Amino acid sequence: MYGPRVFVSMVGALTVFAVVTYFLNGSLTPTLIQTAICAVLMQIGYFIAILFLVWKKARESEKQAAEALRAAGEEKSGTKTPPLNRPGHLNR
Repeated sequence: MYGPRVFVSMVGALTVFAVVTYFLNGSLTPTLIQTAICAVLMQIGYFIAILFLVWKKARESEKQAAEALRAAGEEKSGTKTPPLNRPGHLNR
């Protein structure tokens, strides 16, 4: 998620939201309040999305590190795990 692009998209969406809300309500004060609430909700969603992406990347890094440690341990001991017995594969 590229920050400036998200910001520009958010401003565009809020502008459309404000125009539609103004035409539905016909009043400026409720339109501004509802648009501000919408902006806060969009920021919360963006924050949650960023947290999810960071969590997902950390999880992938942990898996890669564990795989590298396991592979290094196999090289030192001289034994290799058969491909079907590795985690994530079905043993049929």
